Parts: sequence; C-alpha cells; structure tokens
Amino acid sequence: MESCPRRLRAMPARHDREEERDWRCRWGEGDREPQRGGGAPSRERGGEGQRRRREGRGRRNSRWGMRGENVNYDWGFGTNGFDGFRTDQIRPSKRMAQIDSASGQPPSRATALLGHFTRWASFIEMYVEGVEFGWLEGFMAPDLDSDSCLLVMPELEELDDFKRFSAFVHYEWTAIDPMASQSLFTNSSKYQCGKFTVGKFLSLLMVSGVIYLLVHKSSDGFVSGELHEKVGNTHTKKDFPKIRTFWRKPPRLPPRLPPNEIYRNNSLLLQSPQSEWTLRQKKVKEAFEHAWSGYRNYAMGYDELMPLTRRGIDGLGGLGATVVDSLDTAIIMGADDVVSEASKWIEDNLMKKLSEKGQVNLFETTIRVLGGLLSAYHLSGGDKARGDSGILMTSKRANPERLLEVSKDLADRLLLAFTSSPTAIPLSDVVLRDRTAHAAPDGLSSTSEATTLQLEYSYLSTISGDPKYDLEAMKVLEHMRTLPTVEGLVPIYINPSSGQFSGENIRLGSRGDSYYEYLLKVWVQQERYRDTSLRYLFEMYTEAMKGVKHLLVRKTIPNGLVFIGELPYGRNGGFSPKMDHLVCFLPGTLALGATKGITKKNALENHLLTAEDIDNLQLAEDLAKTCVEMYFVTSTGLAPEIAYFHIEGNSEGGPDGGNKSSQYVNDIIIKPLDRHNLLRPETVESLFVLYRITEDPKYREWGWQIFQAFEKYTRVDSGGYTSLDDVTSLPPPRRDKMETFFLGETLKYLYLLFGESNILPLDKYVFNTEAHPLPIIQSAQQISHSV
Repeated sequence: MESCPRRLRAMPARHDREEERDWRCRWGEGDREPQRGGGAPSRERGGEGQRRRREGRGRRNSRWGMRGENVNYDWGFGTNGFDGFRTDQIRPSKRMAQIDSASGQPPSRATALLGHFTRWASFIEMYVEGVEFGWLEGFMAPDLDSDSCLLVMPELEELDDFKRFSAFVHYEWTAIDPMASQSLFTNSSKYQCGKFTVGKFLSLLMVSGVIYLLVHKSSDGFVSGELHEKVGNTHTKKDFPKIRTFWRKPPRLPPRLPPNEIYRNNSLLLQSPQSEWTLRQKKVKEAFEHAWSGYRNYAMGYDELMPLTRRGIDGLGGLGATVVDSLDTAIIMGADDVVSEASKWIEDNLMKKLSEKGQVNLFETTIRVLGGLLSAYHLSGGDKARGDSGILMTSKRANPERLLEVSKDLADRLLLAFTSSPTAIPLSDVVLRDRTAHAAPDGLSSTSEATTLQLEYSYLSTISGDPKYDLEAMKVLEHMRTLPTVEGLVPIYINPSSGQFSGENIRLGSRGDSYYEYLLKVWVQQERYRDTSLRYLFEMYTEAMKGVKHLLVRKTIPNGLVFIGELPYGRNGGFSPKMDHLVCFLPGTLALGATKGITKKNALENHLLTAEDIDNLQLAEDLAKTCVEMYFVTSTGLAPEIAYFHIEGNSEGGPDGGNKSSQYVNDIIIKPLDRHNLLRPETVESLFVLYRITEDPKYREWGWQIFQAFEKYTRVDSGGYTSLDDVTSLPPPRRDKMETFFLGETLKYLYLLFGESNILPLDKYVFNTEAHPLPIIQSAQQISHSV
C-alpha cells in the first residue's frame, strides 16, 4: 500500500528502571519482530499476556491482512477525530482498499501519512499522561471513506478501558514537510538497533522535534471525561508538556469506571467534533425510522404498536395516536417518507374517526393528538411564522389547511369537557361521536390533567381567530389561582363538581407533574401578557418552586444525590423518599424558568439572573445528575419507573439497581414492582434543555449513553422498540408495547440534543408536555386574558 506504511510498532515512552531502558522505536516490514529490551509492561498481569501475544504472532488474519490472532479494534483516525469500534462493529474489509471514495484516487501521501502520524504522536502523548500501556502494535491502512488512513492495532487488550479513555479525544491537523514524511514512512526506511548513521540521527531528531511541537500545540490537553478526577486535575495543573514526559514511567491504569463517573471535572470536557454529533443525530433518526417501520407494517392506524407480537392496540381512544404524535418529529428530522405517510393517513382517516370513535381522555387527547396536529400545522408553514424554527421546508409536507380543519373539529368536541362541567375544572372524559362529556368513575380529575391544556387551546385560538378555545382553557388556571396551597404546592386530585382539591397527597410525579410545568410554560408562551394579565402564573410558579426546595428536596446517603420526595399525607404527614421518573421533567423546567430560554452565559453577561434564578439553575443540574444516575445504577443502563432513596433517619430498604460498579448503588433503591421502563422521555427532555441553556457537553454525552442503552435492550429487529419489565436483570424481560411518546418525545429530544441550537430555539418556542413545539406568541392577538 503506497499511501500508508504497512506496519507500525512503537513504544514512545521509557521506564526509569535500568533493565527497561532499551526500548526501541522502529518502522519496519510487517513480518519482522521488533527488538525489545527488558520487559515491556503487559496489559495482562503475569505471564498470560506474554503467552497470548506469542501465540498471536506469526499468524495472519486473512480477512484483515494483519498480524495477530485476535483483531479487537479498528482504530480510525478520520478527518473528524478519534473513533473506536468493537469487533462486532468493525467496518467491512473494503475499507482496506486504496481508493478515496470522493475522488476515486489513492489518498495523497501528505494527507494520509503526515496528518495521521502527527495525530498518532499526539495520541501517544495523551496516553502516556493518563494510562499505562504495553506495546502498541499495528499498521496504517487507507480509509475508503475519507482521504486519510487508519491506525490498526490488533493486539490491544482490555478494550473497554482503552475505549473509555480514548473515545472522545480530538486532534487537530499539523502540517509537516511531505518529503520528510516520505523519508520516515516508506517501507525501506527502518530504525535499526546497533547500526546508526548521520541520516538516521537527523531523521530521529526531526521526528522528536515534530512530536514535541505537536504536543506543545495541544498542551491544553483534550482528555476523555471518563478519567478519574485525580487524573484530570493533574492535567489541568500542567501549563505545558515537558520533554521529560516522554521519559518518565507511565502511570498505572485507573480502575474501570461505571458510566456514571463520566465528566466529574467539567474543565476537562471536550465535545466530539461537530460531525460526530451529526452522525449521532443520524443514528437517532435511523432509530425513529426503525420504530416507524414497525408501527407502519403491523399497527398502522392503531394507537400503539405491540412490537413483539407484531400487532396494534387502541389504548388511547383509537385515533391513531402514534401517527399524530410522530408527525412533527418526522418533520423536524427531515424524514420525508414518514411525513408523507403520516400526513396522508391523517388527511384520509382522522376526521372520519372523530365522528365514529367513543370515549377519550381529555388530557391525553389534547397533548398528543391536538398538540401534534397544531405543531405539524406550524412546522408545515401554516401560520407563516415558520422561519424561526430553523427547519428546512421540503416538498413532502403535510397540508396545513387540512391539519387546522381537523384540529378545530377535534377541539370543538373536546370543549364539551369544559362547558359541561359545573365549575371551571373540566370533566376528564369525552365521548367524541356523541359530543358528550362525563367525570371519571370516582368523580375526580387529576390536578395535572385538568391544568395541562392551555398551550394547545391558546395557540389554536391564535391561528383560528376564535377566542373560545383559549377562554375556556384559561378559566382553569384562573380558578386555580383562588385555591389554597401548601407553599405553592397542591394535592394531586381535584373535584370538577366542587372545584376543590381532594385529599392531601402532594407530589411532582404522576397526577401532579405538569401542573407546575404549565404554570411556567403558559406564561412563557404569551409573551405579550407576561408582565400584565398573566403575571400571576409566574408568581404561582415561583412560589411553588420555593415550596419544592423547602418541603421536598433531600439528599441521599452516603453520596449526597439531590432528589425530590413526596408528602403522601400532606404537610403534617411523613416524608416519602420516593421519586417517579416523571419528576425528571423538573430540571428542564427549572432551567427554563431561570433564563427564560436564553443561554446561561448570555443571561449572566446581561445581568438577567437573580440569586434565586442561579439557585434554581444549580438545583436543576443537581436533579439532572440524579435522574441520570437512575439510569446508570441499573444493569441495563435504563431507569426504572420509580426509585426510592436512602436518607438519614429513614429505614427504607430494598434491592439496588444491579450495577455494582456504580458509585450510587447504595443510594438508590429499586423495588420489584417499580423496575419497568416505558421508554419515557423526561430525563432526555431535561438533558436537552440543560444543554441548550448551560452549553455543557456532559448532557449530550449522558444522552448518548441513554440512547445506546435503548438501542441495545429495547430495539426489536422486526421493527419498533419495546418497553421492559425489569431494568435490573440481564437480559431484561420485555413488555411488548411501544408507547407513542417514544416517537413523539424521547427520540425527538435526543435528536434535538445532538443538533444545532438554532433549531427550535427555546426563546422562540415552547414545548408542550408531549414535546410538541409551539411558537411563542409575540404579537397582539385577538384573544384576551383579562380575569
């Protein structure tokens, strides 16, 4: 292979012990053994590592054309940064072809050799700083996908540790004289022990100088966040690398880290190159299309897919909820075929279903179906304000006029829940075909369900010019303003017949969560009225967050995770250290309330943050970490539906999540009935909002780990993804259901998390509680918010 050296074998560090001073650095023919003095440290202790290496040598792997019996990794140094691949993910052997896919020509020697040699040298310096290593054996091979080469190291051991250290290190190109490169990397150029010439001395001197300059240039040190804090702090204290770095004894390997140890020291964080996040975003889009394919093939027109038995089920009223919930996600991702299929089904079938179907829940139908229709209407150019979204318009798009027509028909039927109630609190259920409404069997409504309707109806009034939708929905919040609270916190049940709360159970999980979310988001949506008629909403939100911090926030023992508990019997009852996964919406809401959608940096620079805002933002970050640890503490890396926490003075006990390597395995309790995972979105929602506001890349990395766990354990080969019955056992038993919000929320938030911040910016859009983005209303409207 003319464009790359056939084989590399290097050890660019030297032990201090006398017997290990004779380490060699040589570039030579593929089948010749390196000269090696003393004992290079093996990554396997004792003689086992040496034995395995000896057995591997002398044999050739026919598929890859390299020495060594076990080909463990193909380490690709492409133009976009460092990338590692496991055996089951190794790219096909066509990558070994000496052709550049773009030009059809062999890659240039200057690009393929010089660039990669400098990257490889920079990599070795970082590796010496952080990790002990043995001999690195490999060769350079052309990369079909780019004008570049690959460094292949077939004998690397303990792959997980190596990948954890190196996976997100980025290296810049460094220009070197092409003639110097040729003299260094041709097959005839070798460094021979015991035979030395002036030319070889000058070559060695030049290489040493280039390596020193390269390392000096990248002296800030881009180190993977998975290193221990101790190692990271050592890096940050170093102003620039010393020459003696190359001669000192490499430090010991850190122990294997659980996923939750990522990024303790934020000063060392480095985002992968932008194209890496583009590739990850593409992976999410592929997951969405895979989920849709299962639904389309086996459940089209039903509410939800049962992917294991390959059939559909109607659990939300039979309105094709997955179709409508998925449409705006497809528009955002540019999944044109899905847009075409979903919009055609809606245009052909949904209006008919509205006149035929029976009972639906007001809340679920509003946030999923009405919210999905309105968001798709806007993103399809319906209200002429789509320019702020940052989303490209394509030829395959939904018909906005038809979407608005269906939205109004549905909303007119759902309004019966408001107008049929004797109070401002709507009834919980509507019979669509009869245009009637009634209360739940026990006569009660969930507080969250009754108060999480305003974003959708206010926007519908804006685009339709009919104020009736907004007026009915806003009556609910105006009524809530008059009710007594416990430091802004409210019970989770309310009676539509009396308009009063029922019981004293206070929590931010199920039946309580989105009440607090919409206090803020309705205020954010109605920008014109923020300081006038809707100011009371922000005041109610502010009071409630003070109550949360005073009454519900606790820390775990022994490691101090911050979590939100419950008051099952009200203020005077006992505290329960229980937190639903649903509570993980709160970090994103707190961050949005602190900066109102702009970045933390801009808010600080413009002196827009109060002390309370800063405190809320810190609480948001602390809670987000706890939510993520609920994932990383389990065997699957996926969170349970409910977790309990160890706290001082509480004897609450139970099994852990199964990941014994987690630092927080003794902080989090997961009871047998709470171990299921429904593909919920709340944690990745908060990661998305916190990344947009803090610009801290750890939130992206956490989201990527969660996505990988979904891919590994919930993906169904025939199409779709499935809920799990137990996230603490391996393999996890499966539940056979794909919730609509996996396509409507979870994958959407992951896609946006890995994308550009100018797509649906948070100071221009507000997401309803089902992740359907609606524009912030910034101009005078026909609707009135007078109390």
